[in-house]
Amino acid sequence: MGGWPDTLNNVNAVEFTTQLSGSNVLRIPSEVAAALPKSGKARIIVLTDQDADDAQWRMASYEQFMRNDPPVDADYDSCRS
Repeated sequence: MGGWPDTLNNVNAVEFTTQLSGSNVLRIPSEVAAALPKSGKARIIVLTDQDADDAQWRMASYEQFMRNDPPVDADYDSCRS
């Protein structure tokens, strides 16, 4: 088959952080590049920090929502994160 589940047994993960510069090129640190195979395929996943303004807005929305929480929902208060 060769789909996603089959490839999970054959993965080697390499993790590093890099600074985004606004260009179309993603810098790979030289020590990481040296550790990579010289040929073959690679799956790239890029994770970025969450926007600070977005995080503040989400927290303010959550707090407003919880302020309007009816007393009948008090059982769920221990589940808050």
